[in-house]
Amino acid sequence: QIHVDESGGGLVQAGGSLRLSCQVSGSFWSTDKMGWYRQAPGNQREVVAVITSSGLINITDSVKGRFTISKDDAKNAFFLQMNSLKPDDTAVYYCCLHRQGIERQWDYWGQGTQVTVSS
Repeated sequence: QIHVDESGGGLVQAGGSLRLSCQVSGSFWSTDKMGWYRQAPGNQREVVAVITSSGLINITDSVKGRFTISKDDAKNAFFLQMNSLKPDDTAVYYCCLHRQGIERQWDYWGQGTQVTVSS
């Protein structure tokens, strides 16, 4: 059973930075994708950034230039560095390990961590 644990959320002033971490139990597979998502009150969950095992990165336009996704294969972890935070970034942030098997994909979600950006 895969476990995914997040850490690093909190309260920060606009313009500040936070680093979210996602620890996965077990090694990454070559077919894995690791993603960060967020959900603000009243909104649907949206993708923030995704990184593949091979290192390909996709970042949503609203955070490009401010957020960076990375991974550490040796530690089975991936990260979201958030700089120049804005009040609109306030949300619960979730990490997810997307694991592609032969016949289906499994999604392992973290419990979510609150990020609050004050103006």
